Amino acid sequence: MFRSVRHRATLYALLLGLLAPTMGHTETVNGANTAWILTATALVLFMTIPGLSLFYAGLVRAKNVLSVLMQCFAITCAASLIWLVCGYSLAFGDGGSMNAWIGNLQNVMLAGVTKDSLAGDIPETVFFMFQMTFAIITPALIVGGFAERMRFSAVMLFSCFWLLVVYVPITHWVWGGGWLAEMGLLDFAGGTVVHITAGVAALVTAIVLGRRRGFQQQPMMPHNLTMTVTGAGMLWVGWFGFNGGSALAANGDAGMAMLVTHISAATGSLAWMMMEWIKHGKPSVLGIVTGMVAGLGTITPASGFVGPGGAVLIGFSAGIICYFATQMLKLRFRIDDSLDVFPVHGIGGILGTLLAGIFISADLGVFSGQGYAEGMAMDSQLKVQFIGVLSTLVYTAVLTFVLLKLVNLMVGLRVDDEQETQGLDISQHDERGYDI
Repeated sequence: MFRSVRHRATLYALLLGLLAPTMGHTETVNGANTAWILTATALVLFMTIPGLSLFYAGLVRAKNVLSVLMQCFAITCAASLIWLVCGYSLAFGDGGSMNAWIGNLQNVMLAGVTKDSLAGDIPETVFFMFQMTFAIITPALIVGGFAERMRFSAVMLFSCFWLLVVYVPITHWVWGGGWLAEMGLLDFAGGTVVHITAGVAALVTAIVLGRRRGFQQQPMMPHNLTMTVTGAGMLWVGWFGFNGGSALAANGDAGMAMLVTHISAATGSLAWMMMEWIKHGKPSVLGIVTGMVAGLGTITPASGFVGPGGAVLIGFSAGIICYFATQMLKLRFRIDDSLDVFPVHGIGGILGTLLAGIFISADLGVFSGQGYAEGMAMDSQLKVQFIGVLSTLVYTAVLTFVLLKLVNLMVGLRVDDEQETQGLDISQHDERGYDI
């Protein structure tokens, strides 16, 4: 996804074409790479439904459990169609004179893409599907910022508009040959494209919508932590496809990405658990799974560039810093980011993108990564990383705010007080999650 990864994948494809027997239905298809990306695609979709759906659903109150499941499921369907119609073409097409900012519309409805079309040495349909799963999970992550109080019609309109106006352009900037790719931004699997965009959008949405009724005045405990832990386990497993698949090949890059992903998740979990143990005297299940997600999100942009030693430090930093960010956002600023999307994904994405510029260095001993591409010095790389973080943050915040105001004019953003008290399951879907 980063241009150096593309260069490696192209080189591997050329070498395999010369040295290996033909695999697949054309002379240039790499069967091993294709099989791995097919598997990774299934794993990333597994992250959203059922992984993220169950993780979020367990964290809300019982009267809103179906609403969260419905939102994740519906966003999956809508994002899939948007990606087919024009999202993929705009994100990965050659935009000509506008290529620094956006792609073209040559592949609308996958026009010109057949079963024999290739992206590198894998079928383009497989690349399309893999990238589609990223386009699905990113707006679904934002659900945690407005859970329990947004109209379902507003959720759908906002998610569709946001995917096209925010996610697609930033994807092109970073992975589609746009201006950040040309600068050399390190974002292997989505620190900027996925986690910063989703985290910032969730924060802006939480501020615009306002706090839930009774926020910090009455308990709003997760109604089913067993469900949340089940979803967390699915996220952990699915993340191997998320990061490992971003190598776009079944090779050492994919293997190292999976390794550092696991190490960071484990370290983040223990670091968050340690902070809770110190502060409250007991470790919590909610804390350890949240630390896992923080570790996973933070390693994501760096997963193709760092080694296991760097992954330990990245995961540890994620567990500590994201923990304090969560406390500060709720207690000091009193912002009701309901399921902690910004402090976990937003802060994690920012932290991981910046740390990628440090731990890629080959001069850090046991903490060394893969070394700088094209001879870029650490200070220059950190400058590029900072520009990537800042531009993604500002663009996402401004456009998210504008879209929220537009959707509010169209259908209204928030349910009324009576509907919120009743719960979104009944008020928005006329169903109950539990009938006991």
